[in-house]
Amino acid sequence: MTEAGSAHDIPPPRRRDWIALLSAILGAFMAILDIQIINSSLKDIQGALSATVEEGSWISTSYLVAEIIIIPLAAWLTMILSPRRFAVTISTIFVIASLLCSMAWNLESMIVFRALQGLAGGALIPFAFTLILTKLPPDQRPKGMAMFAITATFAPSIGPTIGGWLTENFGWEYIFYINIVPGILMATGLMYGLDKAKPRWELLRQGDYFGIVTMAIGLGCLQVFLEEGHREDWFESNLMVALAVISFISLVSFVIIQLNREDPLVNLRLLKDRNFLLGSLANIGLGVGLYGTVFVLPVYLAQIQDYNALQIGQVIMWMGLPQLLLIPLVPILMRFIDARLLCSCGFFLFAFASFYSGSLSLDFAGDQFIAIQIFRAFGQPMVLVPMSIIATAMIAPSQAGSASSLYNILRNLGGAIGIAALATILDSRAKYYFDFLREHITPGNPAFEERMQLLTSQLGNEQSALQLLSNQVHQQAAIMAYNDAFHLIAIMLGCSMVFVLLCRPLPKAPPQTSQGEPEPAHP
Repeated sequence: MTEAGSAHDIPPPRRRDWIALLSAILGAFMAILDIQIINSSLKDIQGALSATVEEGSWISTSYLVAEIIIIPLAAWLTMILSPRRFAVTISTIFVIASLLCSMAWNLESMIVFRALQGLAGGALIPFAFTLILTKLPPDQRPKGMAMFAITATFAPSIGPTIGGWLTENFGWEYIFYINIVPGILMATGLMYGLDKAKPRWELLRQGDYFGIVTMAIGLGCLQVFLEEGHREDWFESNLMVALAVISFISLVSFVIIQLNREDPLVNLRLLKDRNFLLGSLANIGLGVGLYGTVFVLPVYLAQIQDYNALQIGQVIMWMGLPQLLLIPLVPILMRFIDARLLCSCGFFLFAFASFYSGSLSLDFAGDQFIAIQIFRAFGQPMVLVPMSIIATAMIAPSQAGSASSLYNILRNLGGAIGIAALATILDSRAKYYFDFLREHITPGNPAFEERMQLLTSQLGNEQSALQLLSNQVHQQAAIMAYNDAFHLIAIMLGCSMVFVLLCRPLPKAPPQTSQGEPEPAHP
């Protein structure tokens, strides 16, 4: 039997399977929500813990580093502990870590507790994806992927809104308290829905420990490099150079180790499958789009339009709420429309919205973003559900853990690389545009003379007029840099659209007999 056909042997899901799946998806939703929800409250947390902006950035970085390290380990730990024991354990750790974060007494304790929360949250994301591949036959997977899409697209969209509202009305501690009730429901559902199984401790003796060490060091250093590089001026910092070198050597060693083991920690040979490779590459662009948009848009609204956290959340909310209406329709559309065309259409809508966002001006604020956000909201579910099916259609259930790890790591790395690139673009292009505009602000330029006369008459003296004009030029330069950032996001999404179009069509499901069993294949 081929790997493509083995997926059709999965029996129809029982009620317990659906309960386990929904509980795991709830966990993945909360894990991704916790990445974004803290961003709108970071200033309040920094103040409460007496931390500077640079120090406070580690509150987010520690979570992301722990998350990206645990994702490749999740499949191996699941086999050792059993799915039920592993899922309940990480759910419990996630709830406890959330409570500890709310009680943090200084920056160091918050960083440790956030890392613990990231370890548990990061494990929940691939676990939910793996359950979809192992519990649902191909004809049911679009439903599962549609629910998983809520975690990947809806959670980042509403995170800033919820975080801003809770912080404004109750205090920053409540962004951690909201994990408690869902966490208890998640652990209870997983305990009920998953079958008991004995742990396989003997797998510890067969562990790929060299792979684990090189992977953890490589991904951890890479994540820190991407998160902190912009603040440290990239390769101008000796620390950043060291992190880049260590990351490169470690990840190259990890790849070599994985390709030379019969039982690798992550089966990189899955990338030989054309659809999985192209789907994974498209997933990198999606990561840039998802996380890049949620990074650039709030910074623009805060810096240029002077929006507070709650106002920013209300704008981003328009990208999230319409998705709840569209996501249930995507599996139905996939019955009639080629998944590749549906996914490409979603990428086009997402890219169009991002490109149109690059038309900013001083008058372009929250109200002007509503239509753009709705375009994004329609595009994202049309991307995530079909693309997940396209990428994993030919993957055997026995390889679901490795496929889930690779697929989710690449989206996270796409987001991290995208944010690092966008932060650098915003800084460097703003300086470039300021120098460009300043060349036209010279005595003898009629427009400059007229503007100076107007401002001087309004402010009373020439020095104040010059200062105000300088601020306005800086502001215009920043707006032009934001336009470039949105255009980069659009380009990356356009590349992802091309990757999807190059994928093979999905295999047809085997015909069913009157008893509901697949017809035997003919030689």
